[in-house]
Amino acid sequence: MAGLLITFIGLAITFGPKIPWLGKLPGDIYIKRENASFYFPVTSCLLVSAFISLILWFLKK
Repeated sequence: MAGLLITFIGLAITFGPKIPWLGKLPGDIYIKRENASFYFPVTSCLLVSAFISLILWFLKK
């Protein structure tokens, strides 16, 4: 199980930047001011969490 998790993390790090829509979904909060910026990917976090939960649910069965 730990090997699958490490493999998934490695794939996410490798191919994460190549998924252009992840992190730019509607619902992701991005505030940019003159000297500061704030980014909170609400929708992206929910989507990734649902995907991981679905994978773990299938592995548990």
